[in-house]
Amino acid sequence: MLALRPNCECCDKDLPTDSREAMICTFECTFCADCAEGPLGGVCPNCGGDFTRRPVRPAVLLEKYPASTERVLKSDGCADTRAA
Repeated sequence: MLALRPNCECCDKDLPTDSREAMICTFECTFCADCAEGPLGGVCPNCGGDFTRRPVRPAVLLEKYPASTERVLKSDGCADTRAA
């Protein structure tokens, strides 16, 4: 079951459960589309994998299967991985 993390690990932007901007890698690292496509260049800085849009959990299932409230934020921010 996806955790549906509430924020971008890079810029801390809120990513509600119905956000079409939330991007995840295979380990559920969560970033907003601006960070994933911009400074991260489509590559997860944690695992090196690529991103896909996070699916939206149907509202009727959120009560039974709530989203995570734990905010994850990279302490050093996200460096531009395309500059290497």
